[in-house]
Amino acid sequence: MMIATGILLIALPILFNVFFAALSGVFEYPGILRQSTPEVLAKFRAGGSRLLLIWWGFAMTAVLFAPVAVLLSSQLTGADATLLAITTTVGVLAAAVQFLGLVRWPFMVPFLARESETASPARAEAIDIVFQAFNRYLGVAVGEHLGYLLTGAWSVLVGAAVLSSGELPTWIGLVGIVVGAVLALCSLEFVGPFEKNGWKLAGAVVPIAYVAWSAWLAATGILLIIAGV
Repeated sequence: MMIATGILLIALPILFNVFFAALSGVFEYPGILRQSTPEVLAKFRAGGSRLLLIWWGFAMTAVLFAPVAVLLSSQLTGADATLLAITTTVGVLAAAVQFLGLVRWPFMVPFLARESETASPARAEAIDIVFQAFNRYLGVAVGEHLGYLLTGAWSVLVGAAVLSSGELPTWIGLVGIVVGAVLALCSLEFVGPFEKNGWKLAGAVVPIAYVAWSAWLAATGILLIIAGV
């Protein structure tokens, strides 16, 4: 089981970054979100079924995060049982909110994109409101705010569990705590005074933090595989 957990820990960040890179190339994501609703939906229509499958695959990487969180906790048996239970719960919640934030793209947005193609001015305005409202609710509030916050919290908790279990090198635990704390801080990007335009510092740090987080997951996976051989 240790080797299987290690493989999943390596596969998850690879898949996440592959799909993210594909979206960046095909859909100009996430920069395209700064464009108007008609421009975004026109680009979405142009992407066809290929773009839909990429978005679906990206959403599935969030689903994969749930078993990764469960399995990783099962390998840190030397840590406190309550800490591991909280860690597992937070990890599964992180997977759930990230999935909810992403799944609108392969299922809700295609409908809006089709309807906008021949919409009257009044209907186009309604589509704009719906699209932007769901971006703020599912994209910003659920997917990004709660996603960053819970993923960061899970990483900090995993780091603490690693330090207390003694089953993995201390540095892996410390990196998890630091990267997790940065992700949790970045969850404030659109909170309070930053609600309208976002906190520019957090926006700049998020991509770097996720690259570091991906590397940390993969490194943890490699160490588990080595320990399990």
